[in-house]
Formats: sequence, structure tokens, C-alpha cells
Amino acid sequence: MDITICRSLPRSFSTEALCARILERHREAIRVQKTELAVANLGRIIVATLKLSNKKGFHATSLRELARASGLSMGGLYTYFPNKPMLLSMILGEVMTTTLEVLSEPPDNVVGDARAHLDWVLETHIRLTEAMRPWFVFAFMEAKSFPSAERQMAVDAEVAIEKIVADVLADGVTSGAFAIADVTLTASLIKPLLQDWYVKRAKYRKRGVLIETFIEGVKAFIGAALCVRARNDGARGQRGVGALATVGERLA
Repeated sequence: MDITICRSLPRSFSTEALCARILERHREAIRVQKTELAVANLGRIIVATLKLSNKKGFHATSLRELARASGLSMGGLYTYFPNKPMLLSMILGEVMTTTLEVLSEPPDNVVGDARAHLDWVLETHIRLTEAMRPWFVFAFMEAKSFPSAERQMAVDAEVAIEKIVADVLADGVTSGAFAIADVTLTASLIKPLLQDWYVKRAKYRKRGVLIETFIEGVKAFIGAALCVRARNDGARGQRGVGALATVGERLA
């Protein structure tokens, strides 16, 4: 993994590290006792799953195809998960739990400074999706066909992530750093702007936009929409929400 991409992230997001955390969370269901072997094979299974799903969709991918692509037997697959919904839950659970854990751990130097904290959340979210891009693309593209339990998991995670943003925005309103008419709405409008980086990558690649440029552009745009000086009144906050709403509509 390119260290410049994830320089501000507090942990590793290699396939091995992610699969080690999946193994830890699902130890009772995974019947392979040797940790090193289990992590390695989970990596093969999940990499194959993400690639096949990108080509034909998760629900159209059979376990037999997954066995061939991962180099494991059908019996070998069943030692890691009993069915496809469990495999889906493993992948989604790692994406969602990791995102919430990372965004809930701001460094001490941004806590108490709403503008710095918001910039940290924006940058960290973008860098996290870069480091785990195949995982995030999978979760986004497959969401429409999730079973009910996994769909609810995704909805709950979305709400929780938006709440993290909303809490920072609310702190900014309290301190006078932000002027926002509707904190919850503003948080929900920021989310699709962040998703644009990994969902519409081809657009940015064609334009030669690098991750650093995208991050600074997002921070500058949102900062300009929300941040006010002492002499400003709440009207600017309302205009800020309107500006974000326009962007949100274009991204929808």
C-alpha cells in the first residue's frame, strides 16, 4: 500500500490486516485453527469475491466460481463461512466497523477545534476509502440487492457515520465556527461528496485529479460553505446548506 495515500490513518489497511480483524470477529464460525493459514485463505477468498463481484455482481457469482478464483475447494470455502450471506456480512461488517472505529478516534490536536476536526474527518474518510477502495466499491454497488439484515446493517452504519459528522458540525455551531441551519441535513449532504472519490474514480482519473487535490478541494468547498467570521449572521449558514444541497443533487 502506498504510504502517501494513508499517511494520516492510524492503522494498516492491507488485505492481511483486514482479514486478521475479520478472523478475530468471526473466530467461532471459522473452523481453521491456524491463524496464519486462516488469514491467508481469507485474503484469497475476499480478493476473489471483490474481483468477481466487480465483473458480474455478488449475487450472480456462484460459490463454485469463487472456489475456482480463490484456488480453494468447495469444502475449503465452507470452513470459513457456511453460506454467501455470511461472506457478505463479513465483508460489510469489516467496512462498516472499520470506518466507524477510525472516524471515532480523532487525534488530540483536533479535538475541541471544530474546523480542524471536520477537516480531519473529511480527509480521513477519503484516505480510508482509498486504502480500502475495492471494499467500499463492493459495499456501494451491491447495496441495492442486500438481504434485509445486511441492508439494515448498511443503513445503520450510514446513519452512524453521518452522526459523527453531525456532532462535529454541532460543536462548530456551538463554538461559532459554523453557521448551519440544519446540522443533520448538512451532514447527509456531505456524505455523497466524499463517496464521489471512490464511486466515480474514472472521472477524476480522466481529469488528472490526484487524491491530494480532491481532499483539499473538498475541505475548501465545505469550509467556505460552513465557516463564518464573528460578524457573519446565520444567513450565510443557510446559504451554505443551499450550496451543499446543489452539489448533493448533482451527485445523486
